Amino acid sequence: MDPESLDRQAMSSESSSLKQRINAMGYVNLGAPEEYEALMERTGFLSNQSEDLQQAVDDLKQTIRDINNESRKRFREMFDQVNLRFNKVFTTLFEGGEARMVLTESEDLLDAGIDIVAQPPGKKLQNLNLLSGGEKALTAISLIFAIFLIKPSPFCLLDEVDAPLDDVNVVRFTKLIKSLTENSQFIVITHNKKTMEIGHLLYGVTMENPGISKTVSVQFQDAERMIA
Repeated sequence: MDPESLDRQAMSSESSSLKQRINAMGYVNLGAPEEYEALMERTGFLSNQSEDLQQAVDDLKQTIRDINNESRKRFREMFDQVNLRFNKVFTTLFEGGEARMVLTESEDLLDAGIDIVAQPPGKKLQNLNLLSGGEKALTAISLIFAIFLIKPSPFCLLDEVDAPLDDVNVVRFTKLIKSLTENSQFIVITHNKKTMEIGHLLYGVTMENPGISKTVSVQFQDAERMIA
C-alpha cells in the first residue's frame, strides 16, 4: 500500500464506523459455542418429542377410525337383528300388523336417529307418537323383548310395564312372558291380577291392621294343592 495515496479522512471515518458497530454488538460471549450446542441439543430433543406426539396423534386417529368402522358394522348387524325380532314380537303381541325401525337420514350411520313405525291390525302404518297409550306401551314392550331375545339373560326384571295395558293386552303380554320362561326367569312388579296369575311365586305387602304393613308370599302350586 502506498501511504501517500491513501485517503486518510475516509479511512478515519470508516474506522469510527467500525468501532461504533463493534461497540453496538456489546461484549463477546465466550460461552456462545457451548450455549449454541446446548440449544441445538434441546431443539433436537423437542423436535423428536414433537414427532413422537404427532405419530401418537396419527395412531390415535387411525384407531378411532377403525373403532368407528367396526361400530358401524356391528350397529348395522345388530339393528337388522333387532328389527327382524321386533316385527315378530309385535305381530305376536298384537296378533297381526307390522312394525319396524327406520334410520333417519344421516351421512354417518353412527349419527343417525331411529324412528319407530308401527301398524296395529286394522290401522294405517304410522309413527309411534300417533298411537294410543296402550299401543305405545305394547310397542315398547315388543322392542324391549326384541333386544332381549338376541342375547337372553338368566333373569329379567320388569317393573309395572303392564300398567298402561287393558285386560286384552295384558293377556297377550302374559302369554309372551310364559313363552320365554323356558330359558329365563322373570321377576315382575305389578298390580295387575291377570299378570299375577301367571307367576309361580307371589310376594306382596298387605295391611291386615291399619297402619301395620306385612309381607306375604304365596307359592301357587302349594295353594292349588291346598284348594284341591
